[in-house]
Amino acid sequence: MNAIKNIFETINEYVGRIFAWCTALMVLVICVDVFMRYAMGQSFIWMIELEIYLFALTFLFASGYAFKHDKHVRVDLFYAKWQERGKARVNLIGGLFFLLPWCVVSIMACWKYAMTSFRMGETSGQAGGLPALYLLKFCLVMGFVFLLMQGIASIIQSIQTLRKS
Repeated sequence: MNAIKNIFETINEYVGRIFAWCTALMVLVICVDVFMRYAMGQSFIWMIELEIYLFALTFLFASGYAFKHDKHVRVDLFYAKWQERGKARVNLIGGLFFLLPWCVVSIMACWKYAMTSFRMGETSGQAGGLPALYLLKFCLVMGFVFLLMQGIASIIQSIQTLRKS
């Protein structure tokens, strides 16, 4: 179990670090877009769509990384004050009954959505937009796969914590 946990955490660490750079790239593209729009009087649909794609990639592919480093949204009125075992119980129950089922359902739904887009050869609905919209839709699937992997790693960690005591 520990080997699986380590593999999943290592994958999410690398993916998160790599795709964090999408934020910097997105800022650069936005700056160029703003310059082009206000200084040159031109705007390109593909550039605006690229900004959206980069934001989506950052958000989706870094979800497992954020979860790994406990930087995700959590309403922790009580959780922050609990001992390690109490936190492990909550993480185990939440992971098994909420996170894993949500990820599996989302992966299945997004896969169907992406495959439909792929079969249609879907492109941007805007003239001058980016081609291959289905690639972004497959990124939805991958984002949930990374989150699922980190959820499994978290469940394994919770089980290990509960077994120690």
